[in-house]
Amino acid sequence: MRAMTGQVWRIAWLGVLLCLASCGRPEPIRIGFVGGYSGRVADLGIDGRNGATIAVEELNAQGGVHGRPLELVVRNDEQDADKARQAVNSLISERVAAIVGHTTSAMSVATVDLVSQQQVVMVSPTSTADELSGRDDYFFRVVAATRFNAARNAAHYLAGGFRRAAVIYDLNNRAYSESWYKAFVLPFEAGGGKVLDTQTYTSRPDLHFSALAERLLASGPDLIVIVANAVDTALLAQQVRKRNATVQLASAEWGGSDRLIDMGGAAVEGMFVSQYFDRFDKKPAFLAFRQRYRERFGDDPGFAAVCGYDAARMVITGLAEQRGGETLKQTLLRLGQFELSQGTMKIDRFGDTQRTVYVTQIRNGRFEVVLAP
Repeated sequence: MRAMTGQVWRIAWLGVLLCLASCGRPEPIRIGFVGGYSGRVADLGIDGRNGATIAVEELNAQGGVHGRPLELVVRNDEQDADKARQAVNSLISERVAAIVGHTTSAMSVATVDLVSQQQVVMVSPTSTADELSGRDDYFFRVVAATRFNAARNAAHYLAGGFRRAAVIYDLNNRAYSESWYKAFVLPFEAGGGKVLDTQTYTSRPDLHFSALAERLLASGPDLIVIVANAVDTALLAQQVRKRNATVQLASAEWGGSDRLIDMGGAAVEGMFVSQYFDRFDKKPAFLAFRQRYRERFGDDPGFAAVCGYDAARMVITGLAEQRGGETLKQTLLRLGQFELSQGTMKIDRFGDTQRTVYVTQIRNGRFEVVLAP
């Protein structure tokens, strides 16, 4: 009987110790991240996730939010609308406080109604489609709508003397690419330019770009604008350069990752590429982020990493400033502006911003700014 009593006591005491140990660790605040980590858009998903990881680790090193650690819960949307909705539902079931994502406009369009119905804030690093603008929903973003970006590019090309353009865009991310194309054509032609030919295609691994390159060159353009992911942009540039050494090449923001230079090589030298950030920013906040990123991932951050970091920072700031009885959406709208990697970013009552793009040109294998804000 005494032996039994002693055993029960030891079990009970062990239970107390376990309880004390678990009670001493506050429940983490979960933040979701969703993007594409495979295929030709993997650079956006992986880099965006890495940037968000830096933001989470940075805050955890400072004690978390109100003493609670942050946990990044990651899902892959596989650049497929159905899988994107499944990924978001999975994050919601994990009771995340907010979601950072998606990294393409098409996936954000596919899930914006879902997160709004569930009243879960989603902050996109890189989704710019115009149809996501001006909506009273739960979708926020840290990049400007397509119409601002494309118009800025059109003005720069016209200023450079280019008047005869051919444009090609990928239908796999149609919400972005088609809205970018439409937003480019109007100011380009209003400024005296002419879009001579427009080609569309659907990206896939077995696609050969030779025929597309020939069709784009057939109209005799002095400028070819490519609205596609970095891999396709590089492959198409190579096919164009095999046939024409002088036509000016240009890429929309989507293609502007380091993968473009790595794959494109000499074919992308001289290409205009618009970017969401200044790679040579000297602000202390950006330099500190870049150094942490280098130490953690062994490389410099690209645009998706910078924007992923900024989107996560926006969420974390909202969580830290949230008042009792206030939803995260209400907090973000009340704050209205956020100190991010490259300075202050303001949002309007719909969660939209007007972050300026930088037009760069690839020179000697690196992006150099040719048009700053």
